[in-house]
Amino acid sequence: MRTKVTADELARDPLGNLLRALQLEEKPADDSRSDGADVRFGGLSVDQPNARIYGGQVLAQALIAAGLTVEGDRRPHSMHGYFLRAGDLDAPIEFAVEKLRDGRSFSARRTHAVQHGKPILSMIASFQEEQDGVEHTSPMPEAPDPESLPSAFDELGKIPHPAARSRSHEAAFDLRHVGGSLYLGPGAERTDQQMVWMKARGPVEGDQLLHRALMAYACDQIMLEPVLRKTGSSWVTPGASIASLDHAMWWHRDARVDEWLLYVQSSPSAQGGRGLGAARVFTRDGTLVASIAQEGMLRLPV
Repeated sequence: MRTKVTADELARDPLGNLLRALQLEEKPADDSRSDGADVRFGGLSVDQPNARIYGGQVLAQALIAAGLTVEGDRRPHSMHGYFLRAGDLDAPIEFAVEKLRDGRSFSARRTHAVQHGKPILSMIASFQEEQDGVEHTSPMPEAPDPESLPSAFDELGKIPHPAARSRSHEAAFDLRHVGGSLYLGPGAERTDQQMVWMKARGPVEGDQLLHRALMAYACDQIMLEPVLRKTGSSWVTPGASIASLDHAMWWHRDARVDEWLLYVQSSPSAQGGRGLGAARVFTRDGTLVASIAQEGMLRLPV
């Protein structure tokens, strides 16, 4: 059984192969199982240089699995997930969806991503019909245009290392850091603030379920960077051990991931080997479309 999209395939068509990995296949009903699931799906994993499944991929697939069981035009407005175990690239993933509630305006779903009979992710998502209501929003801070900033491909594209290729040739998203990235060393100053422009590296045809799932996929790779920046660390700090623990996301308005989105980030706290990252996501015209929070394990050399 094929379980993953290989690195060579990703390099040829990063976005297309990611989109294929997010096309889940419904599995036949199995009345002999008593885990509470109403529907089950399977999907491919995207190859990673560390031989573990990227958490954002499982998060996006779990959201799509939940959304496929929701009738009508109810869109995901919130998601809360816990990363429970490292994912195995060489094993299939099953997404078991439990239909918790279908009300007049909201639907709730629980999704477990399962490998080797154990959950690697547990997520609850809520979906809502489009409705009128009160409106207000925070303003977007000033930021340079993304075209004026170097991309991850500019910084890493010529480095012959699997991790560098993963963030450049095999990346489905174009990332551009305001004030410099943390790929090759720490930031110029110790601060818990960061801004990153992000956009898919090609057009994405699909509904808001797909675009919001892809937003969850993409943001997982940067959510803990403000913690690294504040501690004077980077992705290449010797002895660093970093892993996502949980992820919460709220979608406020429609957005497209194939248009530039600005992630305005901060880290209000780090303690006990854990760090908290937060982000507000704006469209280029200044509309707030999502808010995100993630706590991660960060074991850094003292």
